[in-house]
Amino acid sequence: MNASSLKLGFIGLGIMGAPMCGHLIAAGHQLFVNTVGKVPSPIAESSATQCTTARGVAERADIIFIMVPDTPDVEKVLFGEDGVAAGLKGSSGKIVVDMSSISPVATKDFAKRIEAAGAQYLDAPVSGGEVGAKNATLSIMVGGPDAAFERVKPLFEKMGKNITLVGGNGDGQTAKVANQIIVALNIEAVAEALLFASRAGADPARVREALLGGFASSKILEVHAERMIKRTFDPGFRIALHQKDLNLALSSARQLGVSLPNTAQAQELFNSCVAHGGAGWDHSGMVRALEIQANFEVGQKVEG
Repeated sequence: MNASSLKLGFIGLGIMGAPMCGHLIAAGHQLFVNTVGKVPSPIAESSATQCTTARGVAERADIIFIMVPDTPDVEKVLFGEDGVAAGLKGSSGKIVVDMSSISPVATKDFAKRIEAAGAQYLDAPVSGGEVGAKNATLSIMVGGPDAAFERVKPLFEKMGKNITLVGGNGDGQTAKVANQIIVALNIEAVAEALLFASRAGADPARVREALLGGFASSKILEVHAERMIKRTFDPGFRIALHQKDLNLALSSARQLGVSLPNTAQAQELFNSCVAHGGAGWDHSGMVRALEIQANFEVGQKVEG
C-alpha cells in the first residue's frame, strides 16, 4: 500500500502532538484524531476527523500515532476501555507508533501485547521540543521491526529530520533516555557558567555570544542560555516532563547496576525548582535552583 493513500490516526494533541499532527495533515493525509480535552483550533479547523475514543481512531486508521506525557498515559491509550488495542481486533497490517517518551521496559511489554492483537509496534520518541515539532526538525529515535520502520519512515520525514532506527522495540526509548541525560547535564553546565560569569560582573549575553563561537557551543547554549538571560521560562519542555525522563534514567540505572551521579544531581536541581513552584517552567528554568543557592540571578547587577 502506498504511504500517500494511508489513513492515519493521531492521539494526543498537546504542545508537541498538535504541530506534529498538523504536518501530516498538511502533507495531504487523512487524519483521525483524539485527545484529552479540547482539540486545538488548527486541528479542529482542518480536514481531520475527530473521534471520541482511541478505539475509534484505531478502527479507522492504518497507522496510529500516539503522543502523550508518560508511561501510564500510553498504557491507558493502548489498553484502557475503548483503547487502541480494542480497535485493532479483526484487522491486520496496522502499525501503532508511540512517539511519547516512556519506560523502555514497559515499551517492550506494550509491543508484545499489540503484536498479539494483530498489529506491529514502533517506539519512536523525539527530541527537539516545541520548536522542533513546529518546524518539523525533530530527531526521531525508533525501535521496532525493519519493515514497519520502512513503511512509516516517509511519515516520520514529515515531522523530523534526523530519523534513526536504533534497534528492536524499546531501543528507541533507551536512546531517548540517553538524550535526556545529555540535555539535562548540558542545561546544568550552561546555567552554572552563566551564573558564574554574571556574578563575576560580566554581561551574560556577551559571554554567551563569545562562547557560541568556540568549543563550548551547543544547541543548549544557543536556545536555553538565551531563555536564562531573558528570563523566559514558559515551556518549551516542562520541568515536570524532564523529571519524568530522569526518573526513567535513574530507575533503569538501578536495575542495570549503573551509577549516574550527575544525572541524580540534575534531578535534585529540578526537584528544587518544583519545590519553588516551577513544575511548569521550561527546563531551562533549572538555572533558578542554582540562583536560589547563590542568592543571585543571571543578569543581576553586581553591587560595588
